[in-house]
Amino acid sequence: MTVERTRVAIVGAGPAGLFLSHLLAEIGIDSVVLDQRSRSEIESTIRAGILEQGTVELLDRIPGSRARTVGHRHDGIQLRFAGEGHRIDFPGSVGRSVWLYPQHEVLQDLIAARLAAGQDLRFGATVTAVTGVDSETPRVTGTTADGTPFELLADFVVGADGSRSVVRPVVTGSSTGGYFREYPFAWFGILCEAPPSADELIYSNAPEGFALISQRSETVQRMYFQCDPHIDADALSEAQLWDTLQACVPGTTLTEGPIFQRDVLRFRSFVAHELRRGRAALVGDAAHTVPPTGAKGMNLAIADVVLLARALEEWLGHGRTELIDAYPETASRRIWKAQHFSWWMTSMLHAAPDASEFDRLRQLGELRSVVESEAGRTYLAEAYTGWPLETGLTAPVG
Repeated sequence: MTVERTRVAIVGAGPAGLFLSHLLAEIGIDSVVLDQRSRSEIESTIRAGILEQGTVELLDRIPGSRARTVGHRHDGIQLRFAGEGHRIDFPGSVGRSVWLYPQHEVLQDLIAARLAAGQDLRFGATVTAVTGVDSETPRVTGTTADGTPFELLADFVVGADGSRSVVRPVVTGSSTGGYFREYPFAWFGILCEAPPSADELIYSNAPEGFALISQRSETVQRMYFQCDPHIDADALSEAQLWDTLQACVPGTTLTEGPIFQRDVLRFRSFVAHELRRGRAALVGDAAHTVPPTGAKGMNLAIADVVLLARALEEWLGHGRTELIDAYPETASRRIWKAQHFSWWMTSMLHAAPDASEFDRLRQLGELRSVVESEAGRTYLAEAYTGWPLETGLTAPVG
């Protein structure tokens, strides 16, 4: 078995793990990033991406980041209900914007930049155990892409390996150790070849259910409508999909085109009971998941990483433990704000299966309270574009 040494072992080469390796390199802390997937698998897994302004400013630190050049800046969204559209003006409310830039594009940028910088990034490495996190030298063991066993000794281990994290049980005591909620509906998502139906995202609340009209590029649209979580993604014809989408966005004529991808996205909320134990910590989906309605997933992962990088700089670089001890509480404040915002957007826009006429009318009253109030529009814009990041990093941000 190969036994090696590093300062920080990062399990998971998603946005959280890769960006953490970059921040650590900036402050002179070496790391090894391990992921059981191949590079092509990571870069080709298509996931949507709405980037908060703070996230884009952080990605500006990555050489070759295309978030601003390929991504599309959006200065607002439209809330549609009762057959009418109401625009939420982000810069007008809070002086900030968001960028539409898919997660797989972010990953391509990060992987290219980290490899060019000489990052020890190991694809196809399956981690089978993390031990000794209560000692001064935790161990990560597993097998390489060719099946060779390895053992990695570290000063700290980070679980950035998603909702099926192998590090989470070490920190929380079990793979399901956390606060959990599952929603009684899902999103049926499609990708189609067609120009955008609107310049900005449309969040629509209709008697037929919720729909989100988005775009991926000048020639590809991404759309979702509310569905039963157990629906068969292949059960509906293209004509039925377009009829359903159009019915959920009354007053808007959608631009139709050939559908080349369809999937069903389940809605779950999760926050781990513990975010740190000894010399191990969780970030990103290993620590929490949110419904996609508030566009918080990747942004929340980056916010975790910023806090953890600063804490590790203080601890491993200067021997000060205050920030690493405070990491769980500090990160949790933003996590639960994001959970609330995601729940609020979801409950305000979706029709629950058991909703009564009272529930429907109350929901419309809530939507009107938001769009007709400067305070309501400002809250939505502030949360959607992102709360300030607590950086404190040695290298300047933005």
